[in-house]
Amino acid sequence: MTSLPGAILAVALMALVILATRAFPFLLFSRRKPPQALRFVERYIPPMVMAILVVYCLKDVPWGKGFAGAAELAALALAIGLHLWKKNAMLSIFGSTAFYMAIQAIVVS
Repeated sequence: MTSLPGAILAVALMALVILATRAFPFLLFSRRKPPQALRFVERYIPPMVMAILVVYCLKDVPWGKGFAGAAELAALALAIGLHLWKKNAMLSIFGSTAFYMAIQAIVVS
């Protein structure tokens, strides 16, 4: 078992590491333009990650059984709609997740 001072030290060190990794790109590229490879990553990786997450979330849905997948597709449609409407990833993620959980709570009970 870890002692309280050890746990506090570990949390403080991890906070410093996270701060350093977040600040590093700003310090490195504050006076010059980022390289072309980094611009590619910045532009194309987020949509690729989102596509992988959608596939991962829908991979276990039993599509051949009645209304199976209706809740997932409704939540996906809400996420897309919220993102197109407000252009806010956090709103679309949390809003569609809350909607999906509410649907599941209604269906299960």
